[in-house]
Order: sequence, then structure tokens, then C-alpha cells
Amino acid sequence: MTIVTGSTTAIITPFKDGKLDEQTYAKLIQRQIDNGIDAICPVGTTGESATLTHDEHKRCIEIAVQTCKNTDTKVLAGAGSNATAEAVDIALHAQKCGVDAIFSVSPYYNKPSQEGLYQHYKTIANAVPDLGFMLYNVPGRTGVDILPDTVIRLFDECANIYGIKEATGSIERTVELLSKRADIKVLSGDDAIDYPILANGGAGITSVTANILPNMKSQLVSKALAGDFAGAKELNDKLYPINKVLFCESNPIPIKAAMYIAGLIDTLEYRLPLVPPSVENMKKIEKILSQYDIVK
Repeated sequence: MTIVTGSTTAIITPFKDGKLDEQTYAKLIQRQIDNGIDAICPVGTTGESATLTHDEHKRCIEIAVQTCKNTDTKVLAGAGSNATAEAVDIALHAQKCGVDAIFSVSPYYNKPSQEGLYQHYKTIANAVPDLGFMLYNVPGRTGVDILPDTVIRLFDECANIYGIKEATGSIERTVELLSKRADIKVLSGDDAIDYPILANGGAGITSVTANILPNMKSQLVSKALAGDFAGAKELNDKLYPINKVLFCESNPIPIKAAMYIAGLIDTLEYRLPLVPPSVENMKKIEKILSQYDIVK
């Protein structure tokens, strides 16, 4: 079983004429590899997984594995759904493709109880017992919070569940989890607080901002994990303006706009109900981008 930690990027899903732009997708992943990112996270929230077909979702995983093959960059693939059977199906496909590990968002909309969350994740974990597995907690999106006791229960009882992507925005949550199990791997799911989570024992990040600035994000994590917390904080502070503007509208609206402005994608397309940012926010994003050197 592979445990994926370090700097990981929640990669966007580019579209052209309403379809998955496979060539650009592979190119974006290669850019991440070239800039030292430890792992690619296809088809998460940032990858617009909620509006992809199941075939598109699976194809994104396949392309990520193909592109990262024979490199040092791993694939931590999204395998989440609000239907447990669908999540299992995606997890099995990801395993067949050869991903290094999976992460799975908590079921959205149907708002399961903590027991329901436990049974959901245990079922997925048991379906792929040899595959590393990270929980993904983002209650602001899903309407349900995987509470610490449930996380610890799953960590203790499912050998392949090794950690959690925490996107509650709470530093205390990371402190609580690590106080209960020092060896659980907590990844920051909020760009603005990457440094404090790493400084409190976090094992890495899953970043939206890394889509545009993978070099800075990989350096931040490398410094923090090497104990250079002053250097990591300096980078986190430099990144604060862009971290903030990239959430001026629902993710991934701003990050896709930023990548279009920077010339990293040729078309600015979303899947409805997502639409391009307002003119005002587009100007804000462009102004902030001008403060950074973006590696092509």
C-alpha cells in the first residue's frame, strides 16, 4: 500500500466545445510534474467531478496515471460519490488503472449520520483493501462533517485508510485529530492555512493554487516538512493574496479564469450550473496574477 502525502494538486478539468480536452489535461499534469509536485489529484471538487459523466471521471483518472507513469509524481485519485455503490465502482476502476491511492469526498446532499459515513467509507475501503485511502472532509460543500471520532474509528478499523484531507478551515480540527492519533496523515485542504496545518503536524496539502503556482506550493511543503518553518511561512504569506482571490467565487470558477488569463488553457469553459466569474472579479483575478511569476 502506498501512502501519498506532500504537495498535491487538485487539478482542474479543461473542456473544449463542451467535451473533456484530453490533450490540454495531460499538458497541465506534465507541468505539475515538471515543477516538483508530489502527487496529482484528478476529479476532486476543483476538477468539477460533480458535473462529469462517469466515463469522463474514469478517463481523467486514466490520463493522470498515463502522464505520471515513470515519474516521481504519484496519482491520488478522486473516488467519491453520494451513492456508495458508485464510489466503490470508481475506486475499483482507479485501482485497475494503477493509481497510487484514492481520496473520497463525504457523501453530499443526502446528509448521512456519522454511522452512515462510517458504513459508507468502510464499504469503499473493504472493496480496495490494498489501495491507500484518504477521507476528504469539506462540509461547506457537502453539508456533512466527518467528525473526529468517526475519522479515528475508520483509521483504527480500516488498514488502508491512512489519512484525511481536511477542508473545514479549522486549525483546531487538525490539532484534535493529531492529538488522538499521531500517525494519521492530515493534508490541508484550504490554501490559506497550509502553513499552520503543516506547522501543527500536517503531512501535506491538496492545493487549488498549485494549479497556477506549482513551484511555490511544492517549495512551501518541502520547506515545512524539512523543518524550515520560517521559510514555509514566508512562502505562505506571499501566496496569501492569490489564495484569497481564488475563492472570490465558488471553486473552480476563479482558478480556471486565472489559468485562462495566464495562457495555461486556451478556452474558458465550465459545466453548468457553473459560469465564468463576474467582470469585476475577473479584473481582481487579473490584478493579483500580475504580482506573481507564472512558470509556463
